[in-house]
Amino acid sequence: MEPVSWQDEQDGSGFWSVVGYQDVLTVSRNVEVFSSSKGIRLEEMSDDETSARRTMMELDPPEHTAYRRLVSKPFSRKAVYAYEAAIRALASAVLDDALAETSFDFVDRIAKELPMRMLGALLGVSSDDGPWLVEQGDALLGNTDPEFTTHPVGLVDTDEFRLMPFRSPAGIRLFEYAQRQARARRRQPSNDVISDLLRPKLDGEELTEHEFNNFFTLLVAAGNDTTRYTMTAGMKALIERPEQLAELRDAGVRGDDVLVASAVDEILRWGSVTMHFRRTALTDTELGGRQISAGDKVVIWFISADYDDTQFPDPFTFDIHRSPNAHVAFGLMSPHLCLGAQLARMEIKILFEELLPRLADVRFDGEIARLRSNFIAGIKRLPITVTPA
Repeated sequence: MEPVSWQDEQDGSGFWSVVGYQDVLTVSRNVEVFSSSKGIRLEEMSDDETSARRTMMELDPPEHTAYRRLVSKPFSRKAVYAYEAAIRALASAVLDDALAETSFDFVDRIAKELPMRMLGALLGVSSDDGPWLVEQGDALLGNTDPEFTTHPVGLVDTDEFRLMPFRSPAGIRLFEYAQRQARARRRQPSNDVISDLLRPKLDGEELTEHEFNNFFTLLVAAGNDTTRYTMTAGMKALIERPEQLAELRDAGVRGDDVLVASAVDEILRWGSVTMHFRRTALTDTELGGRQISAGDKVVIWFISADYDDTQFPDPFTFDIHRSPNAHVAFGLMSPHLCLGAQLARMEIKILFEELLPRLADVRFDGEIARLRSNFIAGIKRLPITVTPA
């Protein structure tokens, strides 16, 4: 396959498909030429749709930088380290519940539960609201899967929701929920992410209601689904490779943080859950020997870059010892580096540290089901049977 190639679209203007590692980095880092402002997905939006659905992901520097400054504090390395004990306690509780049975769906009972409970704790919302929030997030990121939404894009008419995130009615419900939470925090601020987002910064800047609604919706979607699917990809890979599962279990028990961190990175590369992002060329330029015109859509395939054999020797071999492992799962040092990267790493690390020592054996126990999506590479069901240690 050519590293940069033109792809026609049935219902769009077509796009440049960028699959090579170095070219993906070039596009993601060169924000002066490749813009996020026209949208980050293949869908072509009108100006009013773009404005209504804009989050920090659809902003370019310096606007993106300013917005990121307003919302980044709860997701900093320092903040995430402070969450470690809470995440470990939540993981232990999740595993206590799940491992009371010997056969269950890993996604439903473990991979969905831990990020969901942590998201609820960060937002400061009732634990009873967690399943509902995850359901709405599924409807957003799973907006092409009829199992997750009553309005799957491409299968039914979603034009009435074109101003909502992901063209989904879930956006309406989440906006209303976000405003109820905002009103409650303004009456009685708390030590949670919502209160922090609403609090004016030192220079007086604060999020508008529209910005808050869209960012809250982004948090709900990204705060569970991508971490859940990465955990599941990791669990599947380890079940298929019991010798590496045993090695990672032993590393966690003896406190080998280097190997555990290496395994987390390989799980992130292997899963490469967010398959692509789109940019729009602002000027005529050259990429990979091809001439790109201003206005062209340029789609960078993270999932391909993470399997590029010029960067990752033997890329289709899962190896918890892989080093170096400069995967692009989080954006790799681009201005759009995933805001929740530190939190996701921590959750994945702690889950496997807590889970694997509890297992004497684990095997597949039924058909694996995948999300219907060309945006998110997700396993939505992973039935397993376990023998407790």
